[in-house]
Amino acid sequence: MTRTVFVNGSYVPEDQATVSIFDRGFLMGDAIYEVTTVIDGKLIEFPAHMARLARSLAEIEMPFQVDEDALLAMHRELIARNDLDQGMIYMQVSRGPADRDFVYPADPKPTLIAFTQSIPWLSMPFIETGFKVVSCPDKRWGRRDIKTVQILWTCMSKVDAQRKGADDVWFVEDGLVTEGSSCNAFIIKGNRIITRALSHDILHGVTRAVILEFAKEQGLEIEERGFSVAEAQQADEAFVTASPLFATGVVELDGVTIGNGKPGPLTMQLREAHIRESLKQGM
Repeated sequence: MTRTVFVNGSYVPEDQATVSIFDRGFLMGDAIYEVTTVIDGKLIEFPAHMARLARSLAEIEMPFQVDEDALLAMHRELIARNDLDQGMIYMQVSRGPADRDFVYPADPKPTLIAFTQSIPWLSMPFIETGFKVVSCPDKRWGRRDIKTVQILWTCMSKVDAQRKGADDVWFVEDGLVTEGSSCNAFIIKGNRIITRALSHDILHGVTRAVILEFAKEQGLEIEERGFSVAEAQQADEAFVTASPLFATGVVELDGVTIGNGKPGPLTMQLREAHIRESLKQGM
């Protein structure tokens, strides 16, 4: 079945979707993206994704007006046209086509595209088994808080991790973990959750914010600071958060088992609470 995708205001079959070869997203990586999870045909935390989109666009001075109502209608139309039950919608805004120049045009014509992917998030094997991760030097550009399409080092690192028999990477900078390839990183010690504070060093994760709120409501302590690989290996539990992952356990880091080698009880508790509330509030 051919998917219907969205390109600059039109819904078209995926094999008919095109953008200019001069598009700056293609030539320069000059683009922002967001991925919104879909569960039971509902968009999860859509407003938060649109708020982050607007922030990222402002940070790179791209004059694209985020019309949340129009974008919500577009997302819902893609869900309907593709009969999407579980999966995600990827949306990307580039600065649009222009002759190749390091100086971006003063009056750009942004390109907007979006498409669906069907993925059974709630029945994936990693929910029960957890992730095995390996550490990797963080060689990404310094503004990781901006969700740009410049993710080549991320791709290379994740491929290398899989070659080593792991599921993902945790990036390390100045001896401390920053985050995963496409997720925020956490450890649990006793009744305390430890995760890196928000800064330019990490993505301001939508799910990160929600999970920390759930943790506070459940009486857990929150400590926002960096932690080392060695500290993580000695933790009671570890987990990652991302929009499609909710909270997912990390059971091994650089070959060292964390906890009892299974997703921990607090991790699963936070995951289940998040999914339950997300389905109530889905759009």
